[in-house]
Amino acid sequence: MNSSTATTVFLPIALGVIMLGLGLSLTVADFTRVVRYPRAAAVALGCQILVLPAVCLGLVLLFDLEPTLAVGMMLLAASPGGTTANLFSHLARGDVALNITLTAVNSVLAVVTLPIVVNLSLAGFLDGDDAIGLQPDKLLQVFAIVLVPVGIGMLLRHRSPALAERLNRPVRIASVVVLVSVIAVAVYQERDNVLDYLRSVGLVALLLCLISLAIGYYVPRAVRVPRGQAVASAFEIGLHNSTLAITIALSPALLDSTEMAIPAAVYGILMFFPAGVLAYVLSRRSGDRAPAGA
Repeated sequence: MNSSTATTVFLPIALGVIMLGLGLSLTVADFTRVVRYPRAAAVALGCQILVLPAVCLGLVLLFDLEPTLAVGMMLLAASPGGTTANLFSHLARGDVALNITLTAVNSVLAVVTLPIVVNLSLAGFLDGDDAIGLQPDKLLQVFAIVLVPVGIGMLLRHRSPALAERLNRPVRIASVVVLVSVIAVAVYQERDNVLDYLRSVGLVALLLCLISLAIGYYVPRAVRVPRGQAVASAFEIGLHNSTLAITIALSPALLDSTEMAIPAAVYGILMFFPAGVLAYVLSRRSGDRAPAGA
């Protein structure tokens, strides 16, 4: 995957638009909702921060991925859920309010947890060779990439709720259009290598998605989290923010590695298939049941 205008310029823009869209839908109450649903939030965030990196490490070792691809997979696993999770949760009749809360809190926590996972992965898989990693001063760049657009969206919603409501839908549509366009251009430019990428990490990325979705749903259910909240957890944990992972991997100021971006790029395409199937199954099963948050 070669760096191009599509990936080095428009990809950060796409991420900014996506996170702005998230901010337009957030209020302070969305962060305090964790207190109202402590069990659901604690289980979901625990799975995201602790369980998924361990699962991904197991898959990486099992399939004996090349070191740079292994780091890319770990970067993906450490990335928070994206706004796409909210959409699939809605389709599956999950607790979308909790989804928004988890996405917001997870995005904040990722400013700390993501660099830790990435730096440990760099040290473990690359043995210090060219493993500069995410240095403390670069945490500010991760902070800017993730949280500044969210903060702008939240401020706009606080100052002008009516304008935020009008902008919410167009911004969400724009974020999808920009993201799909960037991926389409990148895939076209790398059309000669697409099959190689799929062979290298396709199965691992797909398995990570499937296992993440299963963990996200069944672990909360095992500790008696209500079904609607478990659905929200499933998509929050199962659908990572691949745009963020790609941006961090490709950014010259961060990891500056095209190979580390490959797992997230492949995952960003493959994740829609299992997520779509799960959303359809869950929505059918909930047809005759109580409301999602019950």
